[in-house]
Amino acid sequence: MATVREASYEVLRVHGMTTFFGNPGSNELPFLQDFPADFRYILALHEGAGLAMADGYAQATGNPVLVNLHSAAGVGQAMGNLVNSYMAGTPLVIISGQQSRQLLTSQGMLANPDPTTLPKPHVKWSFEAPSPQSVPAVLARAIACATSAPTGPVYVSVPLSDWQETADSDNQPYLVARTIQGRPVAPAAAVQRLAQRLNAARNPVLVLGPDVDVCGGWDAAVALAERAALPVLLGSFEYSRIGFPTDHPCYQGTLGLSVEQIHEQLAPYDFIAWIGGAVLPYHAWTPGPYLKPGTELVSVTADPDHAARSPVGDAIVGDPADALARLATLVESGKRRAPQPLSRPSGQPGSALTNTRLKQVLAELRPADVSWVYEAPSLGCWWDMVPINQPNSYFYAAASGLGYGLPAAVGVALAQPDRRVIALIGDGSANYSITGLWSAAQQQLDITYVIVRNGIYQVLADFGSWLNAPELPGLTLPGIDFVSIAQGYGVPGVAVAGPDALASALKNSCTSQGPSLIQVDVVPETSDIFS
Repeated sequence: MATVREASYEVLRVHGMTTFFGNPGSNELPFLQDFPADFRYILALHEGAGLAMADGYAQATGNPVLVNLHSAAGVGQAMGNLVNSYMAGTPLVIISGQQSRQLLTSQGMLANPDPTTLPKPHVKWSFEAPSPQSVPAVLARAIACATSAPTGPVYVSVPLSDWQETADSDNQPYLVARTIQGRPVAPAAAVQRLAQRLNAARNPVLVLGPDVDVCGGWDAAVALAERAALPVLLGSFEYSRIGFPTDHPCYQGTLGLSVEQIHEQLAPYDFIAWIGGAVLPYHAWTPGPYLKPGTELVSVTADPDHAARSPVGDAIVGDPADALARLATLVESGKRRAPQPLSRPSGQPGSALTNTRLKQVLAELRPADVSWVYEAPSLGCWWDMVPINQPNSYFYAAASGLGYGLPAAVGVALAQPDRRVIALIGDGSANYSITGLWSAAQQQLDITYVIVRNGIYQVLADFGSWLNAPELPGLTLPGIDFVSIAQGYGVPGVAVAGPDALASALKNSCTSQGPSLIQVDVVPETSDIFS
């Protein structure tokens, strides 16, 4: 007779979930014993790093991924990055080890007293297996929930005593035979009406969110913009994915973070088609109307909650990639002139390594087929200078929760072994999950870590100035030697302080196998994201 553990592995195997991420604790050992040869366990030295690795892997593959967390403390360690995964809609299945059922009443050591409440509200579904025999079915339901639109992380608590129990062999075949397919699409009449409004608009704009890339709508977005000669804006500096080539002539930049900024940026347009993400995801409040009087907005989103909470405009719920593809065949061509290409920032040559010079070097020397993982907000909208011109090649923390980028690069590199991954990480961000370097070294992944060291939490300083609170404590970060830290984890590193040294280090890293780290000492300067 098969055990619950064996039956559970069969469910995971059928769904292709053979790569696990985590840091095992005592409650998980019965689940992990006799680990199957066709599975692999990617060890993280911290649960938060492990969850970010899984997130990067799931986003880059588009498939559900299992994360192993240890009881209440392990879930707590991972909560910061769970917020990012929930905001991004990443299909993660989190298995959390629970104490033996026999010790739950007396709340034995490492028992989780309220497991289903702990991860809320940052999971789609939270459940503890009601019996040992239910565990495989619970996992099957969790996978379906995580991968159904809108996708997102789910949480399953399993007592350690369950895994060696006898499985329900009578009903196991049903679990491994059934599939759930389909992605809800927008009604044809609604898409037709949106196309008509685009055609009738005097000066429309296309604003794109992260789900354009997530759902595979990159080419359809380009086709729509080119056919209708639409200017294209990215919906937020803080979106987790980019769904349009930032070197395309139709690309016009990224919307700001405050009500006032976005109002001014959208003022020239009389109609806004906002596709694939939450509408007007403000970071900073300023009084005043969201849009100029007379400006209309229609959004298309796969997430009903995005539609419900949108502060303005009509909303259509459905697959944004499908909607873009249909719109590209419905809009009229030749009605308006193509937009003028975006004016790109330019830097002055010299020995000082400013943010602009850093971006110039990256733009000149980046590999042709590169994936970017990003968590250095002091660089501002760096993609205006360093083109993001391939789908599924840009990943950022969806909730702006620090500690995502450095370990997420591990997951992306595992998912895209034929691509060089460049992780742009701020010196403040890097400290939250520096242990991810060890996993990169152990897996010998082709990751170039560029640690932008300006010695300050620059974005906080900028936000403080915007809030008229310029004198703030605890914003400086002097004396952190990331090269020595990296070497301790098995990652070779080099410190650079000038453009030529950066160029040489970047060339060496991008043509070498395995991970490496470049500590880039830049001149502290404002990010301009609040201006």
